[in-house]
Amino acid sequence: MQKRILRISLILILTTSLQVSAQYSKNDSSFRKHFIGSTLFMLGNFSTVNRPDFVQLNYGYRLTGKDAISIELKTWKYAWSLGIPYGESFQAPEEKFPGYIREYGFALTYQRFMWKGLYAGIHVMNAWQKFVNEDGQNIDNGFQIFNTYRLGYHFKLFKDRFFIEPSMAITHRPFHTEMPDGFKQIDDKWPKIFIGEPGLHFGYKF
Repeated sequence: MQKRILRISLILILTTSLQVSAQYSKNDSSFRKHFIGSTLFMLGNFSTVNRPDFVQLNYGYRLTGKDAISIELKTWKYAWSLGIPYGESFQAPEEKFPGYIREYGFALTYQRFMWKGLYAGIHVMNAWQKFVNEDGQNIDNGFQIFNTYRLGYHFKLFKDRFFIEPSMAITHRPFHTEMPDGFKQIDDKWPKIFIGEPGLHFGYKF
C-alpha cells in the first residue's frame, strides 16, 4: 500500500502543471492562512490485506511565510507491528498479531519551509488504542505516542487554492503502554523506528 501511494505521488508530480514556491516573503500577508486537508493514505481502505479503515482530517494555520501548524484527527487499525521494515517479514502471516489494534487520536504538527516548497515537519500523535482479538472482542485498551519526522515538498495548485505534499518520513514510537501478551511478543521483535514511510498530503487553502 505504501508503494502504491509513492507511485501515485510521482504520477501527480509529473503530470500536473505546478507552481513550486511555497514560501512567501516576510512582508507578504496576501497568502491564505488557513487550510484543511487529508492524506491519500486513505486509498489503503480499498486494500484486501491489512485494510486500515483509515480516516484523517487536518486543519492548519500558516503563522508566517515559512511556518505552519496544524492538528490532525485520525483513526485507523493495523494487524502487524509498525516497526516491521519492507522485505520478507512485511505483512508476513507469521508476524500477524492475534487480532488487530484500533487507534483513535490527534496529532499536533509543525512545518518549517526551508527552500521554495521544501519543508521539514514533525507530527506528534496521541493515540488511544483498543486491542481486538480474532473473534472481534475488545480484550484490552492502551495508549501510545507516535511521532513522524517528515521531509517533503509543497506544490501549489490552481492559483494557490489547492496543494499536494509528497514526502518521506521516519516514524518513531517513543512511548506506549503494556500490550496484551500475544501482541507484545510479536511487537517486541521489531524496532520502534520505521524508516522510509511515503506520504502524500493534499488540501484546500482559504
